[in-house]
Amino acid sequence: MNDITILYIIIAGIIALLVALFQYIYKSKKRTKTNMFLAFLRFVTVFTVLLLLINPKFEKISYYNEKPNLVVAIDNSESVSYLKQTETVEDMISSLKSNEAINSNFNVAYYTFGKQLQPLDSLSFDEKQSDMSLAFKRLSEVYGNTIAPTVFITDGNQTYGNDYEYATNSVYKQPIYPIVLGDTTKYTDLKIQQLNVNKYAYLKNKFPVEIIAVYEGTDKVSTQLKITSGNGVMHSENLEFDSQNTSKIVQITLPANRVGVNNYKAELIPLQGEKNTVNNYKNFAVEVIDQKTNVAIISDLVHPDLGALKKAIESNEQRSGTILTTKEYLSSEQDFQSVILYQPNNNFKLVYDDIEKRKLNSFFILGSKTNWTFLNAAQPFYQQKITRQTEEFQPALNPNYATFIVEDLGFHDFPPIESEFGPLNFTVPVEPILFKTINGTLLDEPLLATFETGNQRQAVLVGEGIWRWRAKSFLEEQSFQKFDDFIGKLIQYLSSNQHKSRLNVDYESFYNGNDDLKITAQFFNKNYEFDANVSINISLKNQDTEETYNFPFVLKNTNYQVDLSGLAPGQYSFTVSVENENISKQGALQVLDYNVEQQFLNANAKKLQQVASLSDGTSLFSSKFEDLFSLLENDPRYQTLQKSTKKIVPLIDWKFLLGLITLSLSLEWFIRKYKGLI
Repeated sequence: MNDITILYIIIAGIIALLVALFQYIYKSKKRTKTNMFLAFLRFVTVFTVLLLLINPKFEKISYYNEKPNLVVAIDNSESVSYLKQTETVEDMISSLKSNEAINSNFNVAYYTFGKQLQPLDSLSFDEKQSDMSLAFKRLSEVYGNTIAPTVFITDGNQTYGNDYEYATNSVYKQPIYPIVLGDTTKYTDLKIQQLNVNKYAYLKNKFPVEIIAVYEGTDKVSTQLKITSGNGVMHSENLEFDSQNTSKIVQITLPANRVGVNNYKAELIPLQGEKNTVNNYKNFAVEVIDQKTNVAIISDLVHPDLGALKKAIESNEQRSGTILTTKEYLSSEQDFQSVILYQPNNNFKLVYDDIEKRKLNSFFILGSKTNWTFLNAAQPFYQQKITRQTEEFQPALNPNYATFIVEDLGFHDFPPIESEFGPLNFTVPVEPILFKTINGTLLDEPLLATFETGNQRQAVLVGEGIWRWRAKSFLEEQSFQKFDDFIGKLIQYLSSNQHKSRLNVDYESFYNGNDDLKITAQFFNKNYEFDANVSINISLKNQDTEETYNFPFVLKNTNYQVDLSGLAPGQYSFTVSVENENISKQGALQVLDYNVEQQFLNANAKKLQQVASLSDGTSLFSSKFEDLFSLLENDPRYQTLQKSTKKIVPLIDWKFLLGLITLSLSLEWFIRKYKGLI
């Protein structure tokens, strides 16, 4: 409490005393006990009111001890059990939890990681992949500004994500103490390090396969590389390795002679006495299709949207996008299944006539350079009032879009796109995929919509600048895949003339054994509005074992989803059905036999030691785990700190002051009434 406040309190006391003495002593000329008591009550009332107005405060300082954090991150992937380290890990955790010195000096937090980082609940060692870089990224979000040495219990073998050795240096700034699990002895080993192949091929063509074979050893050895499909050998060649030549890159082409999913197996014949033969082979599959969807992207402008569209379209090998001017399109002899008309102008008249003549499906993208005089006259489906002014719109997803499954990419956070000011008035029924929003206000105006007229399908996007959407999607997901899939579904819709269905199912033809296997579905009522109150189930049948499985779909945002990760490798047929509705969809998929976590023979001690060195930590082998306790306890960086907090609090609670004012006024009134003074 400062000196000014104390002075105000003294002045308030003097004023209250003068008021009381003036009213009950000086003015009445009596000094009875009653008057003296009434003067005291008036003094209390006035002084309390003035004290309430002054509201004196003082600083309250409290002290507390803050222990440093200790983060324990445990590898919960299958590779730990494959290297027979599960009991070792459980013993370590038990030892940490029972160590009194560690628990008294640190706030200990336990996490497990595989493909995701999660708080420790139980250890199962059944995660199909391990993404250590993501684990460090998530930990940095929690412990970025605190002292948090991190014990990293792992074999160091990463199967997914960015290289964690560099992530620790750039993302996670805490000291790291890796505990190396598994044998570090080097054994003679052959393995297929990587196999690269396109997911799709075209009938009667050849597709490339690239195989990287790696040898760990010192002797000169030879083996045979075979690629088989069923009982047939598609390719075979001999490979030789020695201490100087430890890797081979084999590039071959295989014929695509049969439509559908074709399965292959690449195998290195094991060496005599080779300890790990699981990593000697890899199964892969290629889906052979009999045609490719060709999309013409027509524009007389140079704009980054064109490149973004081409990249998104060609992210799926089944489709190709060709950027053409109007003249190039009219002179082209290519067979296009659909066209994208980017900001049409007067030069598009012959193009539009050709599209109508050939009954091609089209996607119009309209922006600030669109010639609305031409476009309003060229087609009868929508009209735009010409203002020669532009406006920016942000997207909002329509959850009731019924034509195909649309995943919410976080559209409400996407950058705005620019187009002509005012609404686009449609003269035909349309199905909006995205609505316009301005400053967070949702407008009942389509930003992106589809519609059908006769045997033609059209899509209209009212705005330019979707390259920003693709960039934003990458920033959020570290991948273009979700945005490219969104555009891909739109192109797939425009490349087909199938009638829309009330039940839509989205899945892949085949999955690797360690991939997430998720199938999504949407169901719409008879008015083609999304129905979030139905039960959808999937029934799968393993074609090899005849076993059947039944799983329910779970509602997630604007679609239903079922997670089938963990299915045994094999071919499956399935039926997706809706309860109490005579509607179902059938399909088939294949799970390839491949477990990436079983490809490792040793712990990656070298990389873990590098991580420890870069972060000013210490790497320890599991046999020396007990040394960790003394390292942590004796490190001067991890001391308990005494901290203080300063709070400004009122000297007297205002509720108490109000109560005192009420009491003094009430007593004064009753005494004056009783004595006949009022």
